[in-house]
Amino acid sequence: MDSISNEIKKLIIDTLNLEGMTPEEIDTEAALFNDGLGLDSIDALELGLALKNKYGVVLSAESDEMRQHFYSVATLARFIGEQSK
Repeated sequence: MDSISNEIKKLIIDTLNLEGMTPEEIDTEAALFNDGLGLDSIDALELGLALKNKYGVVLSAESDEMRQHFYSVATLARFIGEQSK
């Protein structure tokens, strides 16, 4: 799970052009939106597309569950792990 978490952190940095930020600076358990990393809905769309392209996961914007999956790097890593099975 650690390698997926690090890949996701790198993907967040690259996809959202967070220049000057390193994967180590992103807390795996911290919220990605609002008070956490501070991402917004546009960032969520870009990140969702990048995750879909890289991992082939099926995402649904209508799903309340999807919001839970996008809470943190850790929840995204678990979701991707589950989808990969």
